[in-house]
Amino acid sequence: MINQPQKTKSWNRIRKRAAKFRQSRISPNAKDRSRFFDMSFRIGPLLVDYSKQKIDKATVQELTTLATEMELGKRVQEQLAGLNMNNTECRKVLHTALRSSFTDAPKEIAHDVQKERTRMLKFAEMVRLGKYLGHTGKSIDHIVHIGIGGSHLGPEFVCQALNRSHINIQFLSNIDGQATKKILRELNPETTLVIIVSKTFTTLETITNARAIRSWFLERTGNATAFKKHFVAVSNNEEGMDSFGVADANRFYLWDWIGGRFSLWSSVGLPLAICIGPNAFRAFLRGAASMDKHFQSAPFSRNAPVMLALLTVWNTNFFDTDTHAILVYDQRLRLFVDFLQQLEMESNGKSVHKDGEPVDINTCPIIWGGEETNGQHAYHQLLHQGTRSFATDFIATVNPEHKMKSQHNWLLANALGQSKMMFQGKHFPDENLSKHRKVVGDHPSTTILLDELNAESLGYLISLYENKVAALGYIWNINSFDQYGVENGKIEAEQIYKDLTTSKTLNQDASTAGLIETIKSRSL
Repeated sequence: MINQPQKTKSWNRIRKRAAKFRQSRISPNAKDRSRFFDMSFRIGPLLVDYSKQKIDKATVQELTTLATEMELGKRVQEQLAGLNMNNTECRKVLHTALRSSFTDAPKEIAHDVQKERTRMLKFAEMVRLGKYLGHTGKSIDHIVHIGIGGSHLGPEFVCQALNRSHINIQFLSNIDGQATKKILRELNPETTLVIIVSKTFTTLETITNARAIRSWFLERTGNATAFKKHFVAVSNNEEGMDSFGVADANRFYLWDWIGGRFSLWSSVGLPLAICIGPNAFRAFLRGAASMDKHFQSAPFSRNAPVMLALLTVWNTNFFDTDTHAILVYDQRLRLFVDFLQQLEMESNGKSVHKDGEPVDINTCPIIWGGEETNGQHAYHQLLHQGTRSFATDFIATVNPEHKMKSQHNWLLANALGQSKMMFQGKHFPDENLSKHRKVVGDHPSTTILLDELNAESLGYLISLYENKVAALGYIWNINSFDQYGVENGKIEAEQIYKDLTTSKTLNQDASTAGLIETIKSRSL
């Protein structure tokens, strides 16, 4: 295998094509109707259109050759077969098995996956239907989900997007006591269920918040036995759950081969299953599994995750595009940006190849964006008339949940209008303020349309981006499945916490030491 993409034969050819594109614009091709049909394709309920990218068919062919030279197809098959694709931690990467059918999952884990899924969905349905009772015999009307990162962002996003539940579900991730205080104001210990999600059951933020909620519960009830009816854990640390006091029946297992940011499909999705019910949860899994099959089998040039990955390579490595905006034209998708920030940047924000050698090219762009049309009145001025280079994904839903057709058409018109403006630009040659009003355009974008937003289509959408992330890692030859940068920062925090809570400040740089001493001197 070639360990660096820039050592492939195709890399130089792509570089030469990029040089030619820098001298031209996307827009001369704007009236070529065949371009849309050549550069868009449907996968289930999704349409993916990349015809507004600064690219042509010959370049697409070269990019797919790059993917072939980097043995992308082989890497995907190895991942699905259960090889240790997370080489630094010697772990398998099998989150796709969580949404596959019994027959599609690797035999050694298929039975356990099915068994745990059945347990989780049964528990969720009992809570949802009011059959799971608290210590005073009352049903649950309030859930607090405690997690952080992948244990938090996915469940919160999907619950918010698909919520149909009468149960109030809140998410606590921030270690800031203000967040805990706010949630506690609304809770009744008789009717509250707390879900703690931490694979190791040692995650600082999660366990600190869980202990705070437990203390509140015991203070309000004075009943240590009652506590066991109201706390649930998702983890693989039995000793940690024992120590915390989680009842055996309220424990759900999280396997070592599931990375946090890919864990939504496991029991981490318990609040989602409560929120939408088991049938919709299975549809969610089914949509994701369908995209997985597409990723595994479709030719690269008609493969949605692969093409999104190759377009990122094209823009990032050959046009120095440092940021990628996710612009969602459906309010229910507003937290998708937060989810993707972790998924993409924690996965592919890496500076060494899998063998530890330095990466000499840019990897993951900065992911950002927001809920449109609000964003149009905030940062779109910079996008249209600023000096920065960027790429964009526009995501919209064709059929809304509501019956306000005129409003929805205006929403879609804005999505298409903004992408057109970024693509073509706009000139005002006959006006006095022409130079001030001019929009250059020529910014690349991809548009993704969902027929409607439901559990299955959302499964398709999330799986699309998960598989894009994996494809990028294999093409750049980086490990998309570890996160040592995050972990190292936490280690530093542990030492600083000791310095804040003791009389001495040890082994700190001058700035950090000065800040610690200031906090100590001003603390009440």
